[in-house]
Amino acid sequence: MRLMARIPKPSAEAATHVWWVLRRAAHAIEQNAVRSISALGLGLSEFAVLEVLLHKGPQPVNVIGKKVLLTSGSITAAVDRLESKKLVRRTADTGDLRARIVQLTETGRRLIERAFQQHATDMEETVAVLRSSERTELVRLLKKAGMWAAVRLEGNNGTSKS
Repeated sequence: MRLMARIPKPSAEAATHVWWVLRRAAHAIEQNAVRSISALGLGLSEFAVLEVLLHKGPQPVNVIGKKVLLTSGSITAAVDRLESKKLVRRTADTGDLRARIVQLTETGRRLIERAFQQHATDMEETVAVLRSSERTELVRLLKKAGMWAAVRLEGNNGTSKS
């Protein structure tokens, strides 16, 4: 019979418990966001692209993709859908003729301004249970954990140290 090393029983603050609670909370909040955005007639990727353009101005396609966590193929498809709806337009980047700059059309600007306002209200209702100071602390802790997790991935190329 093989003896197994004794693994201490996880406490309520065990990393696996933190991960599980974070995952469930993120899922519930994301479902609220999806409901909010789909009620506006947009997909999550489309909304994310329009929101970046609203707040950051015209951007190269690849920069938008990185900001909204989409692969190059997915960002191209999202921009194609938005362009076919006449919500954005692509122009040549004068600094790099291989790159394309995406910008809002007037129709796109009107839509995302209205959509973002409604989405912000919906998200306020979603996290209304948290006081302002709790939101600030939550954001600080999530950034801290996220940056550390990203550093770990870069440091060992996504492999686990076992």
